[in-house]
Amino acid sequence: MARNPYSLFPILFLSSLFIVSALSRSLSRTPYATTLLDVSSALKQSLDILSFDPENFKSEAVPQQQQETVVATPSSLSLELHSRDTLHKIQHEDYRSLVLSRLKRDSSRVAALNAKLELALNNVNKSELKPVGDTLFRPEDLSIPVVSGASQGSGEYFSRIGVGSPAKQFYMVLDTGSDVNWLQCEPCTDCYQQTDPIFNPSSSSSYSPLSCGSPQCGALDMSGCRSGSCIYQVSYGDGSFTVGEFVTEKLSFGNSGSIDRVALGCGHDNEGLFVGSAGLLGLGGGLLSLTSQIKASSFSYCLVDRDSGRSSSLDFNSVSGSDGATAPLLRNRRFDTFYYVGLTGFSVGGQMLSIPPSLFQVDESGNGGIIVDCGTAVTRLQTQAYNSLRDAFVSMARGLKSTGSVALFDTCYDFSSLTQVRVPTVSFHFSGGRSYDLPAKNYLIPVDSSGTFCFAFAPTSSSLSIIGNVQQQGTRVSYDLANNRVGFTPNKC
Repeated sequence: MARNPYSLFPILFLSSLFIVSALSRSLSRTPYATTLLDVSSALKQSLDILSFDPENFKSEAVPQQQQETVVATPSSLSLELHSRDTLHKIQHEDYRSLVLSRLKRDSSRVAALNAKLELALNNVNKSELKPVGDTLFRPEDLSIPVVSGASQGSGEYFSRIGVGSPAKQFYMVLDTGSDVNWLQCEPCTDCYQQTDPIFNPSSSSSYSPLSCGSPQCGALDMSGCRSGSCIYQVSYGDGSFTVGEFVTEKLSFGNSGSIDRVALGCGHDNEGLFVGSAGLLGLGGGLLSLTSQIKASSFSYCLVDRDSGRSSSLDFNSVSGSDGATAPLLRNRRFDTFYYVGLTGFSVGGQMLSIPPSLFQVDESGNGGIIVDCGTAVTRLQTQAYNSLRDAFVSMARGLKSTGSVALFDTCYDFSSLTQVRVPTVSFHFSGGRSYDLPAKNYLIPVDSSGTFCFAFAPTSSSLSIIGNVQQQGTRVSYDLANNRVGFTPNKC
């Protein structure tokens, strides 16, 4: 008996509806979490920063008034925080060359932090002092300028601070990876170019040289003695250095207060460093850092996007609320400068990655662990951890148009035809169960002005991992030194 060809139509029709409906649901509901990246906004900033005029920015800034009141135990101190390119005219023809120069400096910064840690773990001691002129110094305290930190110029983030009595204002580089504070001083044997006039000690009534037997002089990694006065030296990974008298001075924090007798280096011979800045504010965990000397119970900063013309603040003794993610703030018993964080792993698209937590822990010898550093730009992870993070992101981002690698970035995408795009989420997970979801712009960044964006993480062969400032941008990072906690609070600039 012949089958009616139309008898199967209702079944086929219903089956088709079911398949179409299932496909629609699968397309509208991805199996992983996503967030929105504003492509057009990022590209606009990349163009705007090339034409930004620092002189206009500085002329519009409200001048800081001299603060006469000495605050012996500060309740709250605050400084305005600026990105480098709001203070220095960009000399690059296009955004890609600017990014490449930043990445080159950043690689030097990372190498120097690792060298500094290795030097500390190798127990260099004062019996290894070597002669420099008529003084003695240790071989090298390997360090590199804050943020991109290196041989081609200056750090990425600055605060303006008053030095001396009466206070003279100077732009100083911030560095959570260093302890010794210093600035260039007259007379100069050799001084690099800076934005402000060089500090003249004879113009300050609060300038006071430290003796060779002072506790501050004894705490230096490299010190010497000349005519009874303490001489310091800090050397950097690119061969640059600063040498001069170790002194105490009065520091003024805008209109919020001032501190007497802060130990700092008055550098008379400073080669190849921090072009534009007057010197460096060390925010590390060592005895000579600014945070330790002013006995700060906490400090916090918010790093605005380096391509933004805005500014934010560096605050002492003003821990932000608990509305962000918090994590244990850990210390390396072999090296007290770096701020380690209790990180347990990452998730991509809401799915935890299979990464051994031991990759983020400090071992008995002082190696390993992950630090938070305002001076490093791109987050560095041990290769095993980086590969897991990258591979998970690439797998979930198959619908994005990939393109060739750029410098240290091996995962890049072509967003030239897009104004915005949904991308897999990336989250940090901390000891104690708290997590922090990164904004998309903190891990997919433009590397040119035509729409090439790269995954802003990189592998390292070192055991030390680093959370860099690209991942910190737009987030208030709070260091609760009294309670050993570090917090990440978005949108608190």
